Amino acid sequence: MLKLRSLYNTDFHLWVANQVAALKAQRLEDLDLSNLIEEIEDLARRDKKALRSYLKVLLMHLLKWQYQPDKRSNSWKASISNARIEIEDILSDSPSLKSYLPTVVAKSYANARTLAAAETGLTVETFPADCPYILKKALDLDFLP
Repeated sequence: MLKLRSLYNTDFHLWVANQVAALKAQRLEDLDLSNLIEEIEDLARRDKKALRSYLKVLLMHLLKWQYQPDKRSNSWKASISNARIEIEDILSDSPSLKSYLPTVVAKSYANARTLAAAETGLTVETFPADCPYILKKALDLDFLP
């Protein structure tokens, strides 16, 4: 077991390969359970973090699109589309996270608002204090404010 924990810290890829082999062979005694549990729990956190990140980017670019119409670019449009597609992909793989997304809109929007102000040079007060976009509409591939 000590070797497995050492391997976890020194060669993560090899540790994963060993864990997969042990699981496939049903050699439960060869599993590094504490680290395996931690990694499985981390998978859910990664998806949640990715959703928050893509939502923040999406909302930031929607604000920039709406409040700087003279600076609109295909790059902004592509970023909006990419964020929507990535969110859709994560939710497709993990449909149970659909209920998580509405719970992080306010925080993601607050961060997006701050970033939009920093990127545009506009004051943060330029943008509404509360998210002006309905989540379903913001995620719609055809919606642009």
